[in-house]
Amino acid sequence: MGTKQITVNAEWDPEAKVWVATSDDVPGLITEAETVEALAEKLSVMIPELLEANGALAGTAVRKVPINLIAHREQVISLRD
Repeated sequence: MGTKQITVNAEWDPEAKVWVATSDDVPGLITEAETVEALAEKLSVMIPELLEANGALAGTAVRKVPINLIAHREQVISLRD
């Protein structure tokens, strides 16, 4: 796997009021949390577990992997008259 950066995309789900994270770089990754901070904590546990389960770390000495967490939240605001 080397030191390739992993990109995780997080989208705000306004109905569930949670951030939902997925990644094309980590097969099987989908999780949610109420805050971006809580999401980042979950990802720091889940990503290594999934990489190991998927065999992505087999035969490597990789101990650290850079993560790029991109959060997107669309919102409509009201303007004053």
